[in-house]
Amino acid sequence: MRLGVLESPLFARELEKKSVEKQPTLEVIKRNPREIVLSALLRMSEQMPFYIFTAFVLAYGTEDLGFSKGFMTNSVMAAAALSLFMVPFFGHLSDRFGRKRVYMAGAIATGLWAIPYFLMLDSKVGALVFVAIFLSLIPHDAQYGPQAALIAESFTTRLRYSGAGMGYQLASVIAGGPAPLVATYLLHTFNSTLPIALYIVFGAVVGTIATALLPEPQRAEVEREFTEGAESPLPRFTRESQGKMTPTGVR
Repeated sequence: MRLGVLESPLFARELEKKSVEKQPTLEVIKRNPREIVLSALLRMSEQMPFYIFTAFVLAYGTEDLGFSKGFMTNSVMAAAALSLFMVPFFGHLSDRFGRKRVYMAGAIATGLWAIPYFLMLDSKVGALVFVAIFLSLIPHDAQYGPQAALIAESFTTRLRYSGAGMGYQLASVIAGGPAPLVATYLLHTFNSTLPIALYIVFGAVVGTIATALLPEPQRAEVEREFTEGAESPLPRFTRESQGKMTPTGVR
């Protein structure tokens, strides 16, 4: 699928002008180390709770709370179905009110939601448990909707793919991957879900601060580049057998 997708107009123009960086990964590390680190840290308020709300909760709900696997799975699926609408909705809000503003609101909401979420789960009342799970991804969606644009717009066109990719995937090492393991450790060490809730609050605080420190997205610059290139002829590209991009004409 990726091989069949055309490059964005902005990057296609960079290819046409032959101004693409030869070593974009090294170059973005030298030029934008702050943006890479902050892009990873801001995801702690999104990715870390996500794996607790969708993976850890399945084991906790069945093994500790006594609910059936079917009930827990269906509850998480219902939350995921709601996200189908909420993610694009919050992405739209970020277009109108700003990436950072919407993202930080979602991060703060995540921190505020952590303790009530586990109180509702620990009630062991089926209706409350379902509502807690069903609503749990809304603060996540408020961040996930604008997140791709927020991170991508923090880098210039020539370094955008490498910079955004490094920041995005680095978060999996420090946030998403360890989250269910950390939550399980905290639960069995303290025999309470409060430390897990505080762990989520910690991630929300880090994510909020990182987002605040991230330089304002270059959205205006991206729009300017796109507008300037809208009337410029852009080369069409096809993939050779070696997988390289080759111009075949002008559109």
